[in-house]
Amino acid sequence: MSAAPAVPAATGLGAGDPTYDAVAVRSAAVVIRAYSSSFGWACRLLGDPVRDHVRTVYALVRVADEIVDDPRPVLTPAERDELLTELEREVGRARARGRSSNLVVHAFARTARTFGIGDDLVAPFFASMRADLTATAHDDASFAAYVHGSAEVVGLMCLRVFVAGDEAAYDRLAPGAARLGAAFQKVNFLRDLAEDVDARGRSYFPGLDVDAFDDDDRDRLLADVDADLRAAAAVIDDLPRTSRRAVRVAHDLFAELSRRLAATPAATIRRERVRVPDLVKARLVAAAVARDVLR
Repeated sequence: MSAAPAVPAATGLGAGDPTYDAVAVRSAAVVIRAYSSSFGWACRLLGDPVRDHVRTVYALVRVADEIVDDPRPVLTPAERDELLTELEREVGRARARGRSSNLVVHAFARTARTFGIGDDLVAPFFASMRADLTATAHDDASFAAYVHGSAEVVGLMCLRVFVAGDEAAYDRLAPGAARLGAAFQKVNFLRDLAEDVDARGRSYFPGLDVDAFDDDDRDRLLADVDADLRAAAAVIDDLPRTSRRAVRVAHDLFAELSRRLAATPAATIRRERVRVPDLVKARLVAAAVARDVLR
């Protein structure tokens, strides 16, 4: 796998085609609406133009994830690896030259070039996506690397957008952003336990005997999640106003999901996916907005 070319931070968009750019951004929004309800609730609270740029990040993530996890058996792991490699190379080319015939990649490249999203974040992401094609279990080291590339760097990409070139703010807030991404991923691992193990043959948590999964295992895993959520919550108030509400909603949605998982027997988690009802999501959104207004 060849490394993607590095792009200097904050290079700007250059003289692109406004119509093509706008269509690319709308394409990213379509991807998000189709694949992520919880993210959609939070994303609507982002200010312009932050909202569009964050959507482009998540749209690329979803496209890569679909290559890896497409449930159709017609694609072999080697064919999925080839598609993922093609996507990674196209992302590298688009970041270097500012244009792609792939609309989602084009939208992401504009964001990456504007906010300095570089190889330090892009390369680990694709490495984690590629790990899903071969890894069926993790030890402590591979789990940490996987969570970093699949989740922490996504939070850091978004933080690049939020702080818009303020390197001091980025350095100060990066640990909290990474911990929030890690919490999201670990919660998803737990609530998707049945699907990951039974449909995909994957076990993410190191040392977990899924067949013997019990309430003590659940509580141990959620304690780690809750520690990540607390670390993330400590820096949310320091985010710019254009992103603070949305990040708080995302945090609170996953904190609620963690609480619901904690109240669900391990045997149920092993066979069913726990969700947060839409009415509860709406309440959490309203509470986050009210807190920001009163702040």
